[in-house]
Amino acid sequence: MVDKAGVAEVDEVLVGIDTHVDVHVAVALDQFGRKLDVLSITTTGHGHRRLLEWVRALGTPHRFGVEGTGAYGAGLTRYLRRQGMDVVEVIRPTRQTRRRAGGKNDAIDAEAAARAVQAGTVMGQAKSQDGPVEMIRTLRLARRSAMKARTQAANQLHAVVVTAPQELRDRLRGLSLANLVATAARFRPGNVTTLEGAAKLALKSLAARYQQLAQEISALDQQIDRLAHQAAPDLMQIKGFGVDTAAALLVAAGDNPKRLRSEASFAHMCGVAPMPASSGKTNRNRLNRGGSREANRALYMLAINRLSYDPRARAYAARRTAEGKTRAEIVRCLKRYLATCGFGTFSGRSRRA
Repeated sequence: MVDKAGVAEVDEVLVGIDTHVDVHVAVALDQFGRKLDVLSITTTGHGHRRLLEWVRALGTPHRFGVEGTGAYGAGLTRYLRRQGMDVVEVIRPTRQTRRRAGGKNDAIDAEAAARAVQAGTVMGQAKSQDGPVEMIRTLRLARRSAMKARTQAANQLHAVVVTAPQELRDRLRGLSLANLVATAARFRPGNVTTLEGAAKLALKSLAARYQQLAQEISALDQQIDRLAHQAAPDLMQIKGFGVDTAAALLVAAGDNPKRLRSEASFAHMCGVAPMPASSGKTNRNRLNRGGSREANRALYMLAINRLSYDPRARAYAARRTAEGKTRAEIVRCLKRYLATCGFGTFSGRSRRA
């Protein structure tokens, strides 16, 4: 639309947002790519409302490109989606892009995000992060840290036994971890006046910590199992897809897996899409180091297990080995196939697993 003075009016506003812990910086462009304004907001509910009011004052909001929709921009992304806005995730600018832009600051990064939205490049639909999968992701963070802390407590238990007085060491050194924890938890060292008393108190403290962390992990596992069955009941019915494997794939896909255009895009997200590494007469694919490493690890363990019990997987491996494929290449092919099976349960285009 053009006014009487010959100046094009603003019909649509595209916004790029550079996100941080305390402050977000937004740059607005019109439908012709002209820079309209820059705004800095706090990462609060008031700041989110102020951003939307600012955009509506400039014109009709068309699309928002947000960096870090799963991290610093998660709260803003949820707010904008609840308001019916179209939000896409924009990859942070590369060094080459920043050199062309003349440097780096928050406004430059936000403008680069806005221009990426306008060009339709380096962006994808943001995860909704408002359902059971986001709950699973949050609980798995707590579970992962609890697992690490429990392992550390177990290692320290064994270390204290190694340096304990000889009589106490002879009593404990042959015990399994479970028996060591149970025995140490029953110690009554009282006031510490000897080296043996200090060792018993340390062991009792570590054993109590181990037991508490074990209970915490068990409680988290129960909740994750319930949410995984709620989010993807069909996936949980496939043999081999346990809670840990399913949770990793669900977190990679998000609460709105239909945003993924195809099974190939999901495979790429899991880091199992083939990466061409051919040259001359050599025709091969190499290891894909991209994508979610958690999902990649889950698919790897699933593929290894399939090779141990599934006749179809064994027959496939034998056939590919005869063709000259290495075991690593065969496992990569199986991971790609299993990612397809998992994606089928999200999209409704199921494939036999």
